Amino acid sequence: MSDDRHNTYTSPLETRYASREMQELFGDQLRIATWRRLWLALAEAQRELGLESVTDAQLDQMRAHLDDIDFDKADEYERKLRHDVMAHIHAFGDVAPLARPIIHLGATSQYVNCNTDMIVMRRALEILRGRLVNVIDELATFAARQRDLACLAFTHFQPAQLTTVGKRATLWCMDFIRDLRDIEYRLDNLEFRGAKGTTGTQASFLALFAGDHEKVKALDRRVAEKMGFAKLAPVTGQTYSRKIDAAIAQVLAGVAASVHKLCNDIRLLAHRKEMEEPFEKTQVGSSAMAYKRNPMRCERATALARFVMDVSASPLHTAAEQWFERTLDDSANKRLAMSEAFLATDAILLITLNVTQGLVVYPAVIAAAVAAELPFMATENILMAAVAAGADRQEVHERIRIHSLAAGEQVKLHGKPNDLLARLSADSAFANVDIDAAMKPEDFVGRSSQQVDEFIASEVAPIRAKYKSLLGQQANLRV
Repeated sequence: MSDDRHNTYTSPLETRYASREMQELFGDQLRIATWRRLWLALAEAQRELGLESVTDAQLDQMRAHLDDIDFDKADEYERKLRHDVMAHIHAFGDVAPLARPIIHLGATSQYVNCNTDMIVMRRALEILRGRLVNVIDELATFAARQRDLACLAFTHFQPAQLTTVGKRATLWCMDFIRDLRDIEYRLDNLEFRGAKGTTGTQASFLALFAGDHEKVKALDRRVAEKMGFAKLAPVTGQTYSRKIDAAIAQVLAGVAASVHKLCNDIRLLAHRKEMEEPFEKTQVGSSAMAYKRNPMRCERATALARFVMDVSASPLHTAAEQWFERTLDDSANKRLAMSEAFLATDAILLITLNVTQGLVVYPAVIAAAVAAELPFMATENILMAAVAAGADRQEVHERIRIHSLAAGEQVKLHGKPNDLLARLSADSAFANVDIDAAMKPEDFVGRSSQQVDEFIASEVAPIRAKYKSLLGQQANLRV
């Protein structure tokens, strides 16, 4: 028997990628339950400030029905009223009939919509913060473990000098630390819209409190406090500024860029057989080529990261398109852009955490790659040793140049091993040079190992201490 859910489109963010925890944040249950809590907070504050039309009995009835939402009934109301907020006001009034006369008193639809968005985005940012902290912790652990393993460093994707696998991991890690700082800044500076009225003037609340400006300001503050916000938007139109959405979207895009960079690097290293993402015992790499170990996790992460980076432009357009105090062309776009940006960012961080928890390194392959290129990189040290032994700097420089070109020809044109060291050893100009002593990879990595230690101590240790309770997340992917 066919399941109807397979007959219509469902977002892969729901069925394959994003966590249940993040999905629930953007679900109808939490959204409408938050609306009801906002209506309760508004009524409580109005009662506390002396509005006699709000009674304790009404508040008690509202408190008793914050989560028992009849979505079918609300749908019936919305088909009739063509207004989602009014539909849920009526549905709430059905289960709290005493409170029906004062639900949404003095408020505009954006009182519940905007404030709920802020509550949801704050929690979503907190979830992403936890994911980031764990990615940072895993990368730092990996960097410490691989602090001394010399490997080729690349510029222009051409072998340059040597670094260590651990030092490279600190570069990835630092980008995620920058993302964490951006999320922390946004969390610290989120402004609650509050109770500002229809166009942000608070005119309706001023009328309710008979012109008492202090009570109107107190109402705004009390609602924010009841909903857990310390910061309150000083001014708004009908909505909070859509620049807030745009700024948050750019933070998500920054996370996506960091994920894309890391996962692309791992894909390139997998091609070189130096490093791989985890590969499970029964995992199939290719339906045709059974031997393959495709980097499917990193490929998926880069694919979704591109989506986040692309969709992050949409909230910027929305912010720019808002006319005066508000226009409704933000709503439909915002429902898609912000929710899916968060869901996709959640997905790519889960993938990244899964990958960093199981990175596989192949030291022998890395050492072979180093050995193939190190003779070229060591020529400067060999030159210095020859001069110290009494040779003419310009003469040995020319001899090294000629031998290097010849060795490069053997590698590139004939597919033979790099024989530069043999050529130099056979040249009398280098008879007094201990060439083998100049070929230790550890002598070519600079301060890479020490930089790893210093980075972990200065940048990662404070994060681990601050977010100790968030560490230890596991990322088990669905597919």
